[in-house]
Amino acid sequence: MNSFKKIALAMVAAMTLGTLVSTPASANTLSVVATTWKADRTVSGVLTPDYDTPATAGTAVGTAIARAVPEDNKIDKEDVVRFVATVAAGTSVTASATNATIVSALHSDAAPVSSASGSASLTIATGTGTTATFFVYTKTTAIGTVVFTNGVNTTTFYVQGTVGKIHTLSVTAPASAAAGTKQDVVVTAVDTFGNKVSAKEITATVFANTGTLDTATVSTGDTLATFGQATFKVTLPATGSTRTLITFAPKTAGDAVSATAIAGLATPVLAPFAEIAIRDMAAELAAANAALAAEKAAAATAKAAADKALADALAKAAADAAAAKATADAAAVTAAADLVKANAEIAKLKADAVTAKVAADKALADAQAAAKVELDAVKAANAKAIADLKAAFNKLARQWNKSNPKARVALVK
Repeated sequence: MNSFKKIALAMVAAMTLGTLVSTPASANTLSVVATTWKADRTVSGVLTPDYDTPATAGTAVGTAIARAVPEDNKIDKEDVVRFVATVAAGTSVTASATNATIVSALHSDAAPVSSASGSASLTIATGTGTTATFFVYTKTTAIGTVVFTNGVNTTTFYVQGTVGKIHTLSVTAPASAAAGTKQDVVVTAVDTFGNKVSAKEITATVFANTGTLDTATVSTGDTLATFGQATFKVTLPATGSTRTLITFAPKTAGDAVSATAIAGLATPVLAPFAEIAIRDMAAELAAANAALAAEKAAAATAKAAADKALADALAKAAADAAAAKATADAAAVTAAADLVKANAEIAKLKADAVTAKVAADKALADAQAAAKVELDAVKAANAKAIADLKAAFNKLARQWNKSNPKARVALVK
């Protein structure tokens, strides 16, 4: 019985281990194949246009897969790198791009796909299948990346756009310059998406002999400093013209897109012009000198007027100051006289006060002396009256006491 249980447990363990190992191995499968359209592909001597292995692997920066930018605004098979990812059934594949765009289908009249279509990231669920197809295009000549992710697995490819035909010419020129001088006029060529176009000839034409070009045709540069630019040197006429007008255009019509605008894209600019105003430096100098002389004369007139106004103001100020001083001096004399008069009045008042005080003191002393004499007299009269009253009482008291010995009264002392 124990042996049977051990065998059963061993079988269960083996089945479990097999499940754990086989499932991740299947889920982690990711294989991506890149192909590009080969219109000139020949198979067994027969022209067979189809998707084929690109000229470069695209697995490193140095082997980026090149595709033309979609300057017709249609994302066709010629514009894309087709990536087919093979994964485990029922899983999803995510593609994420930088400097590139991902679409899931190509252009058709029924379902247009333009240079505005797509996104930087796209996830495709394989459902019951095992493959997912992505189409990647780019509008820039900068190297881009496309990273494919399935579970923990990633695969990276590099792509790069090849510049299109000239779509826009822009001109940089001085707004004005001195007559008879040589000036640089720079023409920049870019394709539909703003990528600079190098090694293309640009032709310049001077209107009505209003300048002389060193050379009428210049190729756009291919160095870091001159990439996509053509520099023309024009000598302005010394006399007879007020402006120089130069028009520009690609020398070879096939180097540029059609002048007719494509729906959804900017209108081509293939015949710009530069207009330089010609300055007569001698005339400008004479005019400047005349203006300077007039300005100096005006300044001198203004200075003379200002000096006179200052002198008049100073004279008036001096006269006003003298008048004010005279008034102040007269007021000071009057004030001094008033002060003397006031001091005299004060001295008199002081003397009168002293005399009044002496008189008041004497009157007070006399009044006090008279009051004392009168008081002394009153006191003496009162004392005599009291003494007389006592004497009269005592005399009567004695008579009483003599007559009434048993009812004697005390004498007053």
